Amino acid sequence: MMRTKVLDTKKKAKPETAQPEEEYTLDNSVVIDKYKSAANVANLALAAVIEQVKENASIYELCKVGDNKVDELCKKTYAKSKISRGLSYPTSVSVNSIACHFSPVESDAESAKPLQKGDIVKIQIGAHFDGLAAVVGHTVVVGASEAEPVTGENADLLAAAHYAAEGILRMIKPGKKSTDISDVATKITQTFGCLPLEGSLCHNQIRNKIDGEKHIVLNPGEDQKFKVKVNEIEVGEVYLIDILVAGGQAKPRTTKHRTTVFAKSGTTYQLKMQVARSLYSEVSSKFATFPFSIRCCEDERKARMGVIECAKSRVLESFDVIEEKDGNNVAQVCFTVLVTPKGVIRITQGPAFNPKVVITDKKVDSEITALLNTSAKSLK
Repeated sequence: MMRTKVLDTKKKAKPETAQPEEEYTLDNSVVIDKYKSAANVANLALAAVIEQVKENASIYELCKVGDNKVDELCKKTYAKSKISRGLSYPTSVSVNSIACHFSPVESDAESAKPLQKGDIVKIQIGAHFDGLAAVVGHTVVVGASEAEPVTGENADLLAAAHYAAEGILRMIKPGKKSTDISDVATKITQTFGCLPLEGSLCHNQIRNKIDGEKHIVLNPGEDQKFKVKVNEIEVGEVYLIDILVAGGQAKPRTTKHRTTVFAKSGTTYQLKMQVARSLYSEVSSKFATFPFSIRCCEDERKARMGVIECAKSRVLESFDVIEEKDGNNVAQVCFTVLVTPKGVIRITQGPAFNPKVVITDKKVDSEITALLNTSAKSLK
């Protein structure tokens, strides 16, 4: 996710992991088309949510807009095919210092809290066809426009996330090391007085799994630096690049907000409660191994009950709501990128960065400028 969280170095029950299949490689043009179709759905759903981001908008209703748009568009695409389809990540709307995974149910008190002018709003959403997923994340400021631009620290924050994303994209080349990519993200964000959220993760993707085994750890903490495996980008891989940027120390912590996003972990356990077994069965048939919000379940009340045993027994993995611990605002850019034999393709993207809406007086140095001027599509 995108699995954006502090990297856990403790031992866990080893989950089942999906394995890439011969026909599902990027050598297959049909596979690339399915990724692009999923990206088109995610991009359009993001645009639909952004259109509704305004003063007094409800976070819950915004999430419903995104989820419903994905459902609508997925039904229209590959309509005659029986392939699986739907959300690969439920719509989340995380405001100000909340970094990610805020995807409330209607009964949550926070879901009714209206957006206010100047709020930093991070929207994240994903779709898939046949288990081939695309995820997108973007940050908007409520009420911002060329007439009323974002300035000061918030502008620096948005610019840092944008340029870090562009820099990382140009580092996604065969043979590039994950540590070098992380270093570029840190250097760019520091220019704007920010840092990537400590220990946040970018993942490789494989079919039916958006958080694969290969990581790019952004701004690793002191306890992580010597434990994290160094990975290299390879042709044929798909990556979910998830950049969360904050001011100050940029340290994450789990909030007290109710966790609503979960995913099957691959761990096996004989569930005892009928309500838990029913939920797990619904998740398996409806969401497979992708993250889901209990908001999207048939019966929210029963889902809230069933998820307790499922999470405790670890058959479902929790995507806790994360915030910057000192209350600093967080900005996000998230995208899926394909490293094909013919070149690098970014398939998800939010609206273009507008320097007339986000005004900062800080600039990247000549080395980073040279990197940003290189082709994002080239394999070299």
